[in-house]
Amino acid sequence: MNSIETQDKWLYTISPKKKLFNLNFKEIWRYRDLLILFVKRDIITLYKQTVLGPIWYVIQPLFTTLTFTLIFNNLANIPTGEGVPAFLFNLAGLSCWNYFSTCLTGTSNTFKANQGIFGKVYFPRVITPMSIVISNLLKFGIRLLVFIGFYLYFSFFRSEGMQAAPTWTLILFPFLICMMAFLGLGIGMIISSFTTKYRDFTYLVGFGVQLLMYGSAVMYPLSYFKEKVPEFSWIIEYNPVTTFIELFRYMTLGIGTFSWYYFLYSVCFSLLSFLIGLIVFNRTEKSFIDTV
Repeated sequence: MNSIETQDKWLYTISPKKKLFNLNFKEIWRYRDLLILFVKRDIITLYKQTVLGPIWYVIQPLFTTLTFTLIFNNLANIPTGEGVPAFLFNLAGLSCWNYFSTCLTGTSNTFKANQGIFGKVYFPRVITPMSIVISNLLKFGIRLLVFIGFYLYFSFFRSEGMQAAPTWTLILFPFLICMMAFLGLGIGMIISSFTTKYRDFTYLVGFGVQLLMYGSAVMYPLSYFKEKVPEFSWIIEYNPVTTFIELFRYMTLGIGTFSWYYFLYSVCFSLLSFLIGLIVFNRTEKSFIDTV
């Protein structure tokens, strides 16, 4: 009986050898159902057994905005710009900041939070941080609707002295959201990779994000900081999150500072962070199960 050489055609090939930069969109699309499942998990299960449910997505930013308005604007007398209500100023900054910070903190715990799944079944690991970014985008949409609602309220019912108006930079809004997602995803993946060996980063993220908020012009205008502390203003100016928050206020309220130089710098910083984060993430996923 003659032996016949046949070549099997495999549907999937799982190999530890990967390129330095690996983002297989075809494979991610093949696992799109799993991506949608992770997104639903992040949104539904968070407040599943609570009384108010998804309303917490609205209550939390509103109470934080009210607290910032009372402390920083009423007590500390930090100006927000002529003709712009302090509440609307803080709500704009917090809406933008919350999207970035939740992307960062969510992705920074990827390996530790999903070690049980990663050790049992194969799927593109990058789907997990991607699902966090997408689910936070839906939450950001809810906060954005709240911001629009208060914007209309102050415009039509509390119009005395209200001079806020959108600017032409509003066309950059989708690009702004993408850059914040890239920045949070990139830094989060880097931190997540380090937490597999050094658990100290888990505790560092908590108060590190809080410190970053104070250095990102969330509760004060960039111009006010430059006026009060000019010798350290460069630290705030070269913070890409500051650029994104200032741009969001500038495009929606017409206040704040907008510079093409800092904007392009922040875009390059975000893309570079994402590329580095993806490279480190891909290298870590090969052997993380032995160290977690």
